[in-house]
Amino acid sequence: MIANIVNLITLLRIFLAMIISLLIILGESYIIALMLFFIAGVSDYLDGFLARKYNATSEIGEILDPIADKILIIFLLVTLSVNLSSFLLAFCSSLIISREIWVSALRDYCSRKNIPNATKVTYIAKIKTSVQLFTISLYLLGLAINNMILILLGDALLVLSVLVTIYTGYIYTLNVMNSK
Repeated sequence: MIANIVNLITLLRIFLAMIISLLIILGESYIIALMLFFIAGVSDYLDGFLARKYNATSEIGEILDPIADKILIIFLLVTLSVNLSSFLLAFCSSLIISREIWVSALRDYCSRKNIPNATKVTYIAKIKTSVQLFTISLYLLGLAINNMILILLGDALLVLSVLVTIYTGYIYTLNVMNSK
């Protein structure tokens, strides 16, 4: 029962990604988009907390949770890059998406070769997700209160986010290469 609730919370994050993206596209509802993004971020913490507390982890949950994070981040980075007409945001988003595809391919490879520990989620990967989520929230806050300084800070954090993202992809790649 609890595992189903945990998985529904995770699915909520995917649904929220689409709604937030549409709100950004409409351009009039940045505050609502920011509030829903906050809820999505809390849901990321909540589903993991509940799964651990009630020992309600599941294989589908382990697969869905990182996918929900990626969907949320990718939807919003792409939507923000279009909304802000930002080449930097578009390029950085492409790098982040490419890393996600690469790590997914590594996980598929590890699954086929029965070496799942090589691509287990690491602490630095959790930091990566947190930095990405914080960066997006800074962009949304800047849009919500019409403050371009926050957008510029978001750009600086985005570059940091890309560096951490690429680094974690590199670490996973090394782990896989050393596990052969």
